[in-house]
Amino acid sequence: MCSFHFSLKVLFLSIWLLRPTGADPRSGLGLEDSRTQRDISCRDNLEYMDGNICCLNCPAGTYVKSACTTAGGKGKCEECDYGTYTEHPNGLKQCFKCTQCRSDQEVVRPCAHTQDAECRCRPGRFCDPDQACEVCKKCSRCEKDEEAVRNCTPTSNTVCKKTQPKPGSASVRASVIAIIVLSVAAPAVGIICFAYKWRHRRAESQRPDGMKTDLYTDIRPPEENRDGETQRPSSTNLILPRPLEDEQFPKLVPVNGEESLRKCFEYFEEVDVDQHKRFFRNLGINDNVIKSKEHLLYEDRIHELLNIWIERVGREASLNDLLKVLLDMSQRRTAEKVKENAILHGHYLCEC
Repeated sequence: MCSFHFSLKVLFLSIWLLRPTGADPRSGLGLEDSRTQRDISCRDNLEYMDGNICCLNCPAGTYVKSACTTAGGKGKCEECDYGTYTEHPNGLKQCFKCTQCRSDQEVVRPCAHTQDAECRCRPGRFCDPDQACEVCKKCSRCEKDEEAVRNCTPTSNTVCKKTQPKPGSASVRASVIAIIVLSVAAPAVGIICFAYKWRHRRAESQRPDGMKTDLYTDIRPPEENRDGETQRPSSTNLILPRPLEDEQFPKLVPVNGEESLRKCFEYFEEVDVDQHKRFFRNLGINDNVIKSKEHLLYEDRIHELLNIWIERVGREASLNDLLKVLLDMSQRRTAEKVKENAILHGHYLCEC
């Protein structure tokens, strides 16, 4: 009896040791299924993996709202929301956000469901594509003695070179003429000056009192005071050249209201850096506001602070007020440049 029980135990032990170990009967997954899940690979650019099955990609302009339930099937695809996109077939759970063009850029191609927005620098500005383009830089202008070899583009600055006068050119002829005129005029001027001095000295020698005349003094005979002493002409009797009065600065009239004023902002980039804070203080902008814009590039700082000034002043904002501030600061040369550019580019008319 004991040997029977022992044999039964050995039988059960043998069955237990020989049972399959590749799967748990309750899981429903065998060893073969587990190995297939690890080794599975989806077709590039055609499928994406979700769990342990491959689903067909959603087309460009859409994303995966819900995945497929059978291998090789297609899940639910949803069109990208406004302001988002997907450029290629994909298995993404959401679309990419569209690029927003900066204020110094213009839109070349708007964002759509299947493509991102494309931006480039506005006319008159550029950004080198080989460098980090955080802001578009202002295009350089050739000097008077230079000429443009290559004009500025949205991706490259202006290239200038020194101009070389050609033999027989107008500039060379003008130089030769100027030399000839000076060589003839210089002796003539010398002769005239000599004759004038000679006549002046002769007139002095013929005066009975021997008193010399002065071109800048009032020629009056000496007067005697109450004590009988001779009183010489005082410095108050000097006849000095009359100073020329400052030319009246013309008033400018906008062609297109506030838009004309805003288009002239870039001309105020001519304001010297050292005069920058003083200029905006005189416009009524406090130091805290000025300091809050110091992190910006100088050109952008000018535009931001002028925008703030317009918002505060409102409809009364005028280019003439800005020019008056420059004149009060003795920055007449800068004011002249701003005026000339405003008229030259057709933003303002001169009320002369």
